[in-house]
Amino acid sequence: MCGIVGAIAERDVTPILIEGLRRLEYRGYDSAGVALVDQGQINRVRCVGKVQALVERMGDQAPRGPLGIAHTRWATHGAPAEHNAHPMVSQGRLALVHNGIIEGHEALKAELTAEGYGFDSETDTEVLSHAIHRALAARGSLFDAVESVVHGLDGAYAIAAVDQQQPDALVVARRGTPLVIGIGIGEHFVASDVAALLAVTRRFVFLEEGDVARVTRSGIDVRDLHGKPVVRPVTESALDPDATSKAGYRHYMQKEIFEQPRVVTDTWHGLVSESRVLTAAMGPDAEAILPQVKSVTIVACGTSFHAGLVARYWLESIAGVPCNVELASEYRYRKPVVSDDSLFVTISQSGETLDTLAALRFAREAGYLATLGIVNVPESSMVRETDLSLMTAAGPEIGVASTKAFTTQLVALLIFTLMLAKSRGRLSDEAESTAVHQLRSLAAAIENCLLIDDTLLAIAERFADKHHALFLGRGVMFPIALEGALKLKEISYIHAEGYAAGELKHGPLALVDEDMPVIAVAPNDELLGKLKSNLQEVRARGGQLIVFADKQAGFESEEGVTVVDMPHADDLIAPIVYTVPLQLLSYHVAVLRGTDVDQPRNLAKSVTVE
Repeated sequence: MCGIVGAIAERDVTPILIEGLRRLEYRGYDSAGVALVDQGQINRVRCVGKVQALVERMGDQAPRGPLGIAHTRWATHGAPAEHNAHPMVSQGRLALVHNGIIEGHEALKAELTAEGYGFDSETDTEVLSHAIHRALAARGSLFDAVESVVHGLDGAYAIAAVDQQQPDALVVARRGTPLVIGIGIGEHFVASDVAALLAVTRRFVFLEEGDVARVTRSGIDVRDLHGKPVVRPVTESALDPDATSKAGYRHYMQKEIFEQPRVVTDTWHGLVSESRVLTAAMGPDAEAILPQVKSVTIVACGTSFHAGLVARYWLESIAGVPCNVELASEYRYRKPVVSDDSLFVTISQSGETLDTLAALRFAREAGYLATLGIVNVPESSMVRETDLSLMTAAGPEIGVASTKAFTTQLVALLIFTLMLAKSRGRLSDEAESTAVHQLRSLAAAIENCLLIDDTLLAIAERFADKHHALFLGRGVMFPIALEGALKLKEISYIHAEGYAAGELKHGPLALVDEDMPVIAVAPNDELLGKLKSNLQEVRARGGQLIVFADKQAGFESEEGVTVVDMPHADDLIAPIVYTVPLQLLSYHVAVLRGTDVDQPRNLAKSVTVE
């Protein structure tokens, strides 16, 4: 959530800042602002609303200058309002942008108030700006002032600060929230995401936890958590600068749904051969670690948590290891008991999800055998901090509601399951070859799902005026029902719940009537007969059924029952395949209801605060 952009150059950096903010819009925000340093003055413009509203507010009199910072804010402390928008300016001298949450800032605010500082906002960021201004007056150097303040903070932060009296540098710091430095020629840039800067550079320095850096036109100076000068490596980004365009689609989410045949294939490339999984692709220590694993704990948030729930079925049935799946936001607060020789697995699209990173850092001290990260961003904190990693290849995902990130996570988790099963001697060569063959057929199966898009649009037209929906699945399809419900509520604002179909009689059946659509996923598996019985209970109570059914499952449309014929998918990949039409259905419902599909209200793409 939130976005930071900063730049120092010989040219006017305003266009760079605005373009960077536009490229960060997918993260979710409610206000935006810029501050430019020029001829000894700080010129600031802020507004509530989109980046375009900021551009319109600036008009023909846009502030200009060779040094500047910009921000898109997602409200935490203080409601969405112009006076709470960043950048914050302290005493007309120092401007600051900040992502994260400063814990215990109330005490610092009281201290600063007693010293004569006034406050115009309700934000912790303004408190931080005044604290740095106070340190700046005492120390003279912005670099030293920022370092002295942030090392005494509790919480998570990424900040960028400029001083009108030191127009030759901007200073940045990070802990718990991502920040990168873009390397140019005679100019440098900072941002909370690589994507913000791809228009101006492809070379980046990724700051580590606790780093503070001084960024000038000619170079960067970095100090680590202990104040020691360090050199961080420069990395060439492989991201396509055009990957963040809509490419002719109406919405990013629609584009990302239709990219799934390609990205699932990109994900298994390099992880499997024609008939074998390539365990060494997980890291040089993988072949030594996996045979020791006796249990697995998966920790994730949101959609990634649902991916972990699917993986639990695979890990226990294929690899024969017990698996716990935990919400990252809860895990470290309940004193978990760590089993002997247990592998800790984190799942995150960004690799910067704060709750998941905090759980990972807790796990590293809790006695786990090793840690594994399943991540979409190679340069992320999670990749750097885990012992092993499996990279998904979803590419940039701009839509807040995760689609291709989820399916590529499932691909990576399935491959991990096969690797673990093989290392434990539970996967014969024949079974391994069959599983890899199914993986390699996944793109074609998803392509066939995309062909029913028009059918799903027609169903959505009957669906869009509803206020509640129920999603049902059994076995490994239960987490897919949870994910389907999450997609619908995220982008259409229809209240939706996912349930295990066998739990209908334990409460949800009371909600079923003619105004409650019930969506079921029905592959042709060993639980099909039980699912049919569950659905008859719904039908008998007047519920309107929409059944996504394998053509071989024996479902037929009738009064009150709409059957969507699904292409046959092998059991192993069926959860991935059945996800896609649920995504499309939610997308079409949201479009018909006129919601903001790519940036739904109150939500952010990357959750980097607790």
